[in-house]
Amino acid sequence: MVEAEELRALLGRYPSGVCVVTVDAGRQKLGLTVGSLISLSLQPPVLGFSVSREAAMHELLREAGGCAISLLAAGQEWLAQHFARGVPPIAMWHGIATEGGAGGAPLLVGALGWLECSIREEVAVDTHTFFVCDVRKVELGEDAPPLVRIRGAYGTP
Repeated sequence: MVEAEELRALLGRYPSGVCVVTVDAGRQKLGLTVGSLISLSLQPPVLGFSVSREAAMHELLREAGGCAISLLAAGQEWLAQHFARGVPPIAMWHGIATEGGAGGAPLLVGALGWLECSIREEVAVDTHTFFVCDVRKVELGEDAPPLVRIRGAYGTP
């Protein structure tokens, strides 16, 4: 049987891109740092990511029916840390530069680019839900190196 620490140690050596998923659900806006974003199909454009069922984002994402995703650039470690901490909603957006997405969810300024999505399907996977999303809009942002997470730290390739 594979131990969780053994798997974590190996996967920690494999870099993952860092993004922030944002929602606007009934005027409540929330963001969450995610490292599990993957492309599932280019034609039609479909992607997926997982969210813990205990995260505040989980139910708001389901309620909103869609989200925006900001792919973070090098130098945006502070944004990744901010949205990974579980900041109280009243302080969530203090000092954070955003633009409004077409669906209302905030887009983080300075990102590599933004995706706006609608949820197509939810797949329960133990303690998480894997959200399968149709990509509705793609916008390029900064032409910079990406922010990645490797060996438990943020960096650039």
